[in-house]
Amino acid sequence: MPNNNFLNVPLKLAVAVMAVLALAIAGCGSDDEGGASGLSGSIAIDGSSTVYPFAQAAAEGFNGDNPDVKVTVGESGTGGGFEKFCAGETDISDASRPIKDEEIAACKKNGIEYTELQVALDGLSVVTNPALEVKCLTTDELKKLWNKGSKVTKLSEVNPDLPSTTLSLYGPGTDSGTFDYFTDEINGEEGVSRSDYQPSEDDNVLVEGVAGDEGGLGYFGFSYYEQNQDKLNLVAIDGGSGCVTPSKETIQDGSYTPLSRPLFMYVSNKAVTRPEVNAFMTYALDNFTEISETALFVPMSEEQATKSKDALTAAAGA
Repeated sequence: MPNNNFLNVPLKLAVAVMAVLALAIAGCGSDDEGGASGLSGSIAIDGSSTVYPFAQAAAEGFNGDNPDVKVTVGESGTGGGFEKFCAGETDISDASRPIKDEEIAACKKNGIEYTELQVALDGLSVVTNPALEVKCLTTDELKKLWNKGSKVTKLSEVNPDLPSTTLSLYGPGTDSGTFDYFTDEINGEEGVSRSDYQPSEDDNVLVEGVAGDEGGLGYFGFSYYEQNQDKLNLVAIDGGSGCVTPSKETIQDGSYTPLSRPLFMYVSNKAVTRPEVNAFMTYALDNFTEISETALFVPMSEEQATKSKDALTAAAGA
């Protein structure tokens, strides 16, 4: 059973530091790169807690050029974000997975037309408490641990060479795109997972859970590991071709498999015709490399960026 004797208040310090750093890239956003002096209005963003650092860094940088535009960034989880987006409550929805069929139907029912824009790359990271010394896990071992109905309480039960420490498991809640992606890739079906773990839509809570429990093991986006690597142990994953540790290089070149993924922002086609929303998304895509590095994500390729920019242009002109 999870040991709850740890600080379970979400730590926003890393994100706050990141937001300050993001101001430094505001200078990259001159008027021809998304800055639009004199703009005003408001932009409502919600969704994935994984994409949150990217959106927050983009908002801080954008506000350096456009202080009269109020940008709010929430982190309700990918599923929770799409609920608000398809109800017309937000302008942009952060997502760590593509939109689902039922979410497409909800948007269509409410007359919400949208455009999918890739903004960065990420790799789901499996981590343990430093006291739980694990160097590598295979995808088969992860499935035995996380699959629905699993009664595994010690890693030694899936591999006798692994530690026999009683585990405390931490992972994203069911509204999270990270949960959807992990369960699909590891367990073979989206949403299929054991339920006896400590869930949270806030990755900072998961970080503190694993860091505060000697048997702690969990998974979340790579950026949250990078922000907290001094108190976490990063586990390499063997997807069939040997153990590979997630890094910017292995995520971008695709060798960290199967847990590398694209990250998205979905923008309302109606909202993007507003100058402030168009300018914000233009800024985010023009400065994707700097924003990704500030937010500790892996930048997408130039080809992927061009595709997103073309999609944004088409949406704004629709």
